[in-house]
Amino acid sequence: MERLVPEKYRIFSGSALKTMAVMSMIIDHVAFVLVQRMAVGYWQIMGTRLTVYSLMRCIGRLAFPIYCFLLVEGFVHTHDRRRYGLRLLVFAVISELPWNLVHTGRLLYERQNVFFTLALGFIALCLAEGLEKDAEHRALYALGLAAVVAAGLWGRMDYGAVGVGIILMMYVLRERAVLRAAAGVCLLPNTWIAGLAFVPIALYNGKRGFIRSKTAQIAFYAVYPVHLLLLYFLRWHYFGY
Repeated sequence: MERLVPEKYRIFSGSALKTMAVMSMIIDHVAFVLVQRMAVGYWQIMGTRLTVYSLMRCIGRLAFPIYCFLLVEGFVHTHDRRRYGLRLLVFAVISELPWNLVHTGRLLYERQNVFFTLALGFIALCLAEGLEKDAEHRALYALGLAAVVAAGLWGRMDYGAVGVGIILMMYVLRERAVLRAAAGVCLLPNTWIAGLAFVPIALYNGKRGFIRSKTAQIAFYAVYPVHLLLLYFLRWHYFGY
């Protein structure tokens, strides 16, 4: 397997990457839901105005690439893919109401939360594996992949077809770390900012880390709908909507 970083410098476990992704995501959503509505400070750097809000949104761009990488790792190493995929779908459904409330203050919103993107990405990985291993039915797998990418676009999911494509890219190039990072920088929205996520990814040591129990794994998923709901109530309390 091609590596960007020598083994002795690869210090981050899967659990450490999960923690980074969660923290980055929360910072991003706090900025989106609360900070942009507050009069907070800014810095002038080389003629460019950098606000607290924009800095927090930049930090937030790191979350999605790390989640995509972890999804591919989970797909490759899980002992029960059916349960893995079902868990993604269940939390996609659970997260839809908090997602809608945060974006519109109402029960409905035209776009779908990122768990649906990850669930579609998981289905795409299953189809991509079939495309690799089952030559007899390759055309059917290719057709299924096209349908999944189209669903990401037409379903108006967060990151949409691009998000599904990034997940597929990370799977196809999972043994080619340099090319994976280069392709990720090109494909990701916000390019180099989101591309910085490939720095901690390059420092991944292949170990699970401290998140091992089923309870801890469920808690990792539950952070998403819970923090969205909390942010909605905070905004409603302080800003009235």
